[in-house]
Amino acid sequence: MKALVYTATNEVVYRDEPDPIPGEGEVLIKVAASGICGSDMHAYHGKDARRVPPLILGHEVAGTVVSGPREGAPVVINPLMTCNRCALCDQGYSHLCAERELIGMRLAGAYAEYVTIAEGNLIELPVEMSFVEASLTEPTATALHALNLARMQSSRPLAELKTLVIGGGAVGLLAALLLKSYGCRDLVVAETHTERRHSVAEHVGCRVHDPINDPALAADTFDLVIDAVGGEVTRKTAMAAIKPGGILVHIGLMDAAGELDIRKLTLFEISLLGVYCYTPADVRAAAQAIRKGQLGDLSWVETRPLSEGAQAFRDLDEGRTAAAKIVLIP
Repeated sequence: MKALVYTATNEVVYRDEPDPIPGEGEVLIKVAASGICGSDMHAYHGKDARRVPPLILGHEVAGTVVSGPREGAPVVINPLMTCNRCALCDQGYSHLCAERELIGMRLAGAYAEYVTIAEGNLIELPVEMSFVEASLTEPTATALHALNLARMQSSRPLAELKTLVIGGGAVGLLAALLLKSYGCRDLVVAETHTERRHSVAEHVGCRVHDPINDPALAADTFDLVIDAVGGEVTRKTAMAAIKPGGILVHIGLMDAAGELDIRKLTLFEISLLGVYCYTPADVRAAAQAIRKGQLGDLSWVETRPLSEGAQAFRDLDEGRTAAAKIVLIP
């Protein structure tokens, strides 16, 4: 099969790879669409020790089952595999399982014509949903999980909270779109990329902020801050912007440098929520949110052939595309 293989830092190569063979309890999927995730870009830059080249990256995937009893079914994949027997899995927190594995991390991923996955990780697609739309399920589930945690922490509905989303990439944009669908009116998205700010303004219809050229956001202002970047600078911005008693949701994992203002966190009772991936229920809910049109117009998604994947990575790396999401088509 053809695949896009991460071979070295800042290098992915489109080449022939052996067809994957399903193991016990697994099925073979013919990939129809696979999105480029920020975590794949992190690996591309050589900053993820878990992703060791040569490796087929990619975990935001939809396609068709080509083996087993569900052969022919169009599906979206939950790419997070867990043991399904530990206490965390039994309690509904399978995403925190000590044995969790994500395809495209140590296991071969979906920037390829075929990928294998446990049969229990399949969600059958409604006939009206396209494969490109379905490939947004995984990042939507991440954003949805973050908002669900914030909702549980807040004493007020999310629609009533003054909210700052830091980062206009896919997860930040999806979080903003979901918040708008909930009725949130006081929403700001901070993004450094000029064309992405324009895209956020067009598709979300909220205020956008340029962290480089605009005056700094007022301190101690926001009830809810979502850091969808996770860098040293964005953590400082988030801590400065959050108001006493506010909720800071940390999704991104760009780097581990820097410190949080623990004094402010403690003295002003800031709730800090770390977010990792999603539960199986979040994945199902994300697919339904897409099907129901909660994300609105998806014209901000760009598609490219898998054979042009290396250029897509370079364009994202160098900021040459406004797209918050590029989906590769084998």
